Parts: sequence; structure tokens; C-alpha cells
Amino acid sequence: MSGAKLSVERLYEVVRAPLVTEKSTLLSEKNQFVFRVANDATKPEIKAAIETLFKVKVTGVNTLITKGKTKRSKGRLGVRSDVKKAFVTLAEGQSIDFTTGLA
Repeated sequence: MSGAKLSVERLYEVVRAPLVTEKSTLLSEKNQFVFRVANDATKPEIKAAIETLFKVKVTGVNTLITKGKTKRSKGRLGVRSDVKKAFVTLAEGQSIDFTTGLA
């Protein structure tokens, strides 16, 4: 993906939603933010999407895939979807405010 531009549709497809939990709130003090991302998204795509959408400088991206749990409802088994999370580290002095939304 070096130098390749992502379409606007792909940018919004890659970054699904921010994760706002106790852990992610503590990480935001260390300039790290957590996002749910598309399962097929690559680290360069995630970096480009975050930099373009939020107009910040990303220094690192770590990803993990949480496997879906098997749950039982009314006696029937079901499986939750796998979720890919991206832990994005921003450059010093940069921040993302989730309360304002996207411009």
C-alpha cells in the first residue's frame, strides 16, 4: 500500500468504530486509541485511514483478532462474529476527540 490512496468508501469501511472502554480510556493517556476495524484491513490501510479521517500523525498500529464466543440462547447454539481491533499510537502532542465526531 506504499503511496497508494484509499477511496473514501474504503476509509470508512476500514475503521468501523472507536472502542470506548475502561482500558481504552486509560490507553488514551499514553496517546493510544482503540478502534474496531474490518477483518481484512491491513496495518498500512488502518494507518492511512486514521491519518486521513482524523487528521493526525500515526506512529504505530498493533492489531489483534478476538475470536467470537459460542453463546446459547433459548437452547440453540450461536456464534458471535470475530472482531479485529487496532491499537493506534499517535505522535506526541496529537489527540483524537471522539465526542465531536467526524468533520
